[in-house]
Amino acid sequence: MTAAAPARDRARTARRSLLAWLAACAVGGGLALLAAGRVWVTLGTAGSPAGAGAGSLTGNDLVAWLTPAALAALAAVLAVLAARGVARRVTSAVVALLGLAVAAGAWDGTRGGAIAAAAGHMTGVVTAAGHISVESRAWAWPVLAAAGGLVLAGAGAAAAVLSPRWPGMSSRYERGTGRAETGGAGRVKDADRAMWDAIDEGDDPTVR
Repeated sequence: MTAAAPARDRARTARRSLLAWLAACAVGGGLALLAAGRVWVTLGTAGSPAGAGAGSLTGNDLVAWLTPAALAALAAVLAVLAARGVARRVTSAVVALLGLAVAAGAWDGTRGGAIAAAAGHMTGVVTAAGHISVESRAWAWPVLAAAGGLVLAGAGAAAAVLSPRWPGMSSRYERGTGRAETGGAGRVKDADRAMWDAIDEGDDPTVR
């Protein structure tokens, strides 16, 4: 029992580490998705009174791939749980790269060029003068999106190092499959043995 106790402690620690990692990924992905759908920029037009905005741009308007990158990162998180060995490390690296992509997208969405390009695609925003100005910016949302991306990037890097110690879904199912296959083979062998015993005793199994 003294030898089994350290193994149980290591398994418990690994489970706690995995749960903490999942929570961090959920927070990072949730922040990115929340921020991407919020208004980052409010637009105004030349000659319009103050407060008469010409439109607004969300994070997704400014960076079209911001939400897809965050969703792909969360999907890769689930893939880490299902993968094993080298595949798990590779998938962890994918989580990190997608997190960096989210953080880079948040920064890109604050640039004047991105704002001008997104505003040019909005119907009814371009006035006769053709001049669009930025009336206000909500800096909190791009900052939160970048923070979420960095959390995902850090979580992916941590998983590449720690994931070999974590339990996975596949190992449990494989153990169960092995037991089922072993039980099925044993039943077949028992049936064969019973048939041959019956033949030795003069009973013809084909009659039944």
